[in-house]
Amino acid sequence: MSAGDPYQILGVARTASQDDIRKAYRNQAKKYHPDLNPDDKAAEEKFKAISMANDLLSDETQRGRYDRGEIDETGQERAPPGYGAHGGYRDFGAGAGGFQRGGGGAGGFSPDDLSDMFGGMFGNRGARRPSGPQPGPDRACNLTVSFADSVLGTKSRVSLPGGSMLDVTIPPGIESEQVLRLRGKGGEGVQGGPPGDALITVTVTPDPHYTREGRDLRQTLPVDLKTVILGGSIPVPTPSGTVRMNVPPDSDTGSVLRLKGRGVKATAKQEAGNMYVRLEVHVGKADEALKDFLRAQEAASSEQKAPADSK
Repeated sequence: MSAGDPYQILGVARTASQDDIRKAYRNQAKKYHPDLNPDDKAAEEKFKAISMANDLLSDETQRGRYDRGEIDETGQERAPPGYGAHGGYRDFGAGAGGFQRGGGGAGGFSPDDLSDMFGGMFGNRGARRPSGPQPGPDRACNLTVSFADSVLGTKSRVSLPGGSMLDVTIPPGIESEQVLRLRGKGGEGVQGGPPGDALITVTVTPDPHYTREGRDLRQTLPVDLKTVILGGSIPVPTPSGTVRMNVPPDSDTGSVLRLKGRGVKATAKQEAGNMYVRLEVHVGKADEALKDFLRAQEAASSEQKAPADSK
């Protein structure tokens, strides 16, 4: 697969900031991710291309080398100017300050001449290029999880740039746009250096029933008139399953009750959050007994308001 120009692949200008590059990669990665396009080879190839482009441009050192023409879009070294088609440097003519192959003398060259020529050809590249073992590049990808999984924690599998798969543990309480760093799960190191890391940006899908405040959850629950007046037990859905909750007598719309430990799941370092339930009275269809009672109450109230007969 031809890598192509990484700027064109991500759809950004060559002057784009690192933030622009991250946003462009996230938008395209979400669109072409293999999990969202099963059995779509074209989308898979596109995802690999944008991942490769992001790997190059998100590394400022590599991006600079690419912009200067020192490496190509795959990260491979480019042949320096003057490198011939037969694997060596071509001869320069004797005129115009050049040199010829051969021994020393007026028409030859010394080791100092060769050093000066190579120094001018490569500039300071040799000084900039680190030697010895170097860490491998980081690999970035996106992962979408449900609201319930973000509350309870889960395990998931992601596809890294290049097509490799990685199992990921999502901790309880993870938030949208949070980045998980998995040490040593990125690209291979150079000359025996350590591998890079995998950087996974998590997106949490919203839930129509719950909202989150830190490690606590909130929801609004309908309750019938009889229960709020007399009290009683009602079922309450939670991310970990339905539980029952006691509603005290004389409750009303707006009353807030707490279910301890039914928020974000506990971890080794943090306690479980709570679930706060706001009651909302739903009368529904009233039975005849209730109607008769209300009519009697209304009649009694009217009689009390009527003026007494004068004697």
